[in-house]
Amino acid sequence: MTLLSLSNVDVEFGATRLLSGVTVSIGAGDKWGIVGRNGTGKTTLFRLITGAMAPTSGQVSRVGGTRFSLLDQNRDFGAAGTVWEAAAGEFAELLALEQSLAEQAAALETDAGEAALARYGHDLERFEREGGYTVAPRVDAVLHGLGFEPAEARIRPLATLSGGERGRLGLARQLVAPADVLLLDEPTNHLDLETTRWLEQYLGETTATVLVISHDRAFLAALVDHVLHVDEGTATPYTGGYEAFIAQHAERRLTRQRAADRQRKLVEREEEYIRRNIAGQNSRQAKGRRTRLARLPRLSPPRSADGAMAVAFEIRDRGGDQVLAARDLRIEVDGRLLLREFDGRLMRGDRVGLIGPNGAGKSTLLRTIMGEREPTSGAVRVGGSITVGYYRQDLAQVPLDRTLYDIIADLRPLWTRGQIQGHLGRFAFSGDEVQRRADTLSGGERARVALAMIMLSGANLLIFDEPTNHLDVESIEALEDAVEQYPGTVLLVSHDRALLRALATRVWVLHDQRITSFDGSFAEWEVVSEERAHAAAVAAAEDEAVHRVREHRRTERRSVEERAEQDRGRQARRTARQAVAAAEAEVAAAEAQVAQITTALADPGLYTTPEGIARSAELGAGLERARRALDAAIERWAAAEQQVERGEAAGAPAAEERGRR
Repeated sequence: MTLLSLSNVDVEFGATRLLSGVTVSIGAGDKWGIVGRNGTGKTTLFRLITGAMAPTSGQVSRVGGTRFSLLDQNRDFGAAGTVWEAAAGEFAELLALEQSLAEQAAALETDAGEAALARYGHDLERFEREGGYTVAPRVDAVLHGLGFEPAEARIRPLATLSGGERGRLGLARQLVAPADVLLLDEPTNHLDLETTRWLEQYLGETTATVLVISHDRAFLAALVDHVLHVDEGTATPYTGGYEAFIAQHAERRLTRQRAADRQRKLVEREEEYIRRNIAGQNSRQAKGRRTRLARLPRLSPPRSADGAMAVAFEIRDRGGDQVLAARDLRIEVDGRLLLREFDGRLMRGDRVGLIGPNGAGKSTLLRTIMGEREPTSGAVRVGGSITVGYYRQDLAQVPLDRTLYDIIADLRPLWTRGQIQGHLGRFAFSGDEVQRRADTLSGGERARVALAMIMLSGANLLIFDEPTNHLDVESIEALEDAVEQYPGTVLLVSHDRALLRALATRVWVLHDQRITSFDGSFAEWEVVSEERAHAAAVAAAEDEAVHRVREHRRTERRSVEERAEQDRGRQARRTARQAVAAAEAEVAAAEAQVAQITTALADPGLYTTPEGIARSAELGAGLERARRALDAAIERWAAAEQQVERGEAAGAPAAEERGRR
C-alpha cells in the first residue's frame, strides 16, 4: 500500500530552483535511503513529506492519519527533567498514569473503599488498553541500545548530558515515539560501531516505514531496499538495496553519457552541414536544419563523479621507521581512568584503525599523542623526523574568524591569488565563496576546509578523528581514495565501517580501559569477532524481555493481593507467589550466566589468537544455550505472574465487599 507520494514536485527559493520534477511513491514498510551531495535538498524533502513546507508546484499526498516522527534538530525535550522522561516523550501522560497507579495501590492499603477500588480498576484498565505495560520496556530497550543505562536514566538529570549524549537521546526519543513513518537525518553521526549495529538491526525489524538520510555506506547496504538519489536539481528513485543502486546508477550515468555523446556528434555534423551550405545552392535545406537544430532539446552529460572534492596527500620527508611509541601509558581525566598500561607502536606505512565505544577515551588518546595533554603516567613519543597532520572531530583547527582565502594564504604566504583559489577549488569552493568567513560555513564545508589545510601540511603521519561525520558519500569516497594512495602512516578513529574496511590494515580496540592490538585488517577483525557482536545483540534482547516482565509487576494490585489472602483460595495464591519467586530466582541465575559469557566474548583479546577464536566459538554455542534457558525461565516467570493475577482477580470481589462493610 502506498503511504505517501510526491508527484512532479518543484521547490524554488526566490529565483533559485532547488528541486524539479520529483516523483516518487513510498509504500508501507519500505526502507528508503536518501543519498546525495550536501546542499542538494535532502532535508528539504523531509520537510515536504511532513507538511512543514509546501512545494512551489506539484503535489504531496499522504494517507490520512499517518504519523510521522522527525528528529528535532534543536533537541527540545520539553518539560522533561530526567533522561528517561525525555526519551519517553509522547508517552508522558501514560507514564504519569503509571505513577498514579502506584500511588493509588499504596493508598489502598489504608483505604479500600468502593470509590477508591473503582478508580483504581478504571485507571488500570485504561493503562493496559493503551499499552502501558509495553511502553517502559520499549523505552528501556531503546535507551540500552543507544548506550544509556535504563536504571540510571530514570534518575539522571537531563542537564548533565554532553552534546553527543543529547544527540543520542534525541534519536532515542524519535525511535520510541509512536509513528508510521520514521524520518532519520544522519542518525549514525556520533554513534560508535556497536550502537550503529544495534540501530541497523532495530530499524531492520521495525514495521514502520523508514526514510534515512545517511552517508554511512555500510549502514545503507545493510538496511535499505530502495534508494532516492538527490542530484542535479531532482531526485531519482531506485528499487533495490544500496549496492543495487550503485550498479544501476553507474549504468544510468553511462547510458546518459552515451546519449549526450551521440547528440553532440549529431549537432556537430548538422552545424558543419549548415556552415558549408548556408550560402550555396542548398541554402534552403541548411536553413531548415538550422531551425530544427535550434528547437532540439539538448541532453546534458552527467555531472562529473569527482566534482565534489579532489584531495591528495603527499609527504615532504620519508621519516623514520618507528613513527610513534607508547610505553606504560596511563590516561585519567578528572579522576576517571580511561587507559592503563598501554604499550604500542606505529611503524612507517601502518594504517591503524582505533575503535571503541563512545566516551571510552579515543579522542583523549589522540590529544595526548599530539602533546595537548600530559599522560597520567608512562609516555607516548612521536618520532623526531615525524610531522603530523591532525583532523579534529570538532574541526577546531579551522580558524572561524578568517576567510577561506586568508586561511590558505596564511599556510602558503608565497602563493599567488590564482594558486590559492585553485587549491580551494579542489574542495568545491569557487568564485566569491573563497571570501566567506569560516564561521558562516556548514559542518560539511568546514570539514572540507580542514582537509584542504591538512593537504598542505606535507605530514608523514595523518591522524583522523571521525573524518566522515560531516561529509557526503562522494566526499568520503574521495577521502578514502586519497588515504589509500597516501605513502605515509595513518591513525584513524572512525565508526564508518566501509571506510575502516577499505583502509585499516591493523586494528587497535579500546575496551575496558585497555587497548588490544589486532594484527589484521578491520574486515578480518569483523569476521573473527562475530561472536562479540552476537553476544551484544543477545544481551540487549534478553534485557528487554526481562524488563517487560518486571514492568508488568510495577502496577500490580498489591493492596488487593493482601486482602485476597483472607478469602478462599489463599493456599493456591500462596503457592502461585512461591512459584513466581522461584521463577524469578531462575531468571536471575540465567541472566548471570548470559552476562558472564557476554563479558568473556566482549574481551577483544579473545580474538587475537587462533586458540582464542576457537574458544569464542565454544562460548558462542554456550551463549545460545544460556539464551534459550533464559527465554524459558522468562516464560515460566510470566506464566507464574499471570497465575497470581488470576488468583487476585478471583479474590478481589470479596475484598471489595469487606470494603463496603
